Amino acid sequence: MKLDDLEALLDADTVEQVWAHLTAFMDGYGFDRLLYGYTRFRTANSFGDPQDLLILSNADEVYVNGFINQGLYFHAPMVRWAAENVGACSWRWISEMALRDGITEAERKVLDFNEAHAVTSGYSISFKDSSIRSKGALGLIARAGLTQDDVDAIWEEHGRKFMVICNVAHMRLTCLPYSGARRSLTRRQKEALEWVGDGKTTQDIAQIMGLTPATVEKHLRLAREALNVETTAQAVLKASFQNQIFAVDG
Repeated sequence: MKLDDLEALLDADTVEQVWAHLTAFMDGYGFDRLLYGYTRFRTANSFGDPQDLLILSNADEVYVNGFINQGLYFHAPMVRWAAENVGACSWRWISEMALRDGITEAERKVLDFNEAHAVTSGYSISFKDSSIRSKGALGLIARAGLTQDDVDAIWEEHGRKFMVICNVAHMRLTCLPYSGARRSLTRRQKEALEWVGDGKTTQDIAQIMGLTPATVEKHLRLAREALNVETTAQAVLKASFQNQIFAVDG
């Protein structure tokens, strides 16, 4: 790892730029597919509404659709490990867990699906987050043909630099707006929420934005609907969590 790599992540203006640099960096060490997930809405028994998750992957569309959109990740052993731990874990843990505790039918379905897509060797990183409602994790999928022994040897030599680069990438990803957000707001909706966040009334906002109070109320209502919340205060909080408001343009 060179300082250039860290500088590229720190200088990135968008989630897409961070992700492009991270995937290129890890591909150079044999991890040609990455799967990243982050939520700020974790509960005791879920990761929150799937529509609110930030999911990034350079795996093929068929794999991502099956693993994420069809909900297989709910039963993935390494996702369970990431939810309960912080740090890095070799996927050798899966076979050790299977021998020790056995695996459920749902977990077997995940492992069979992964094997069918050459997702058999790799490492997982579970990031340390500052809130009990937040959780971020990254799956590093090794190139087809690399065994877990190969991956563990790579990690033994380069694991420390991997942890640094991935943690910096995670910190950048969580503070940048994402243009692919599933519940993105319009410019007017963002502006109205920003003024609410600054303590302005509807009348104040109407005057500032050069709109009628009714139009301001419409923007706020549509923002609430887009974010799937009931109150404007909740909309401000959620949009802020998702870096959709008070964000610096790249």
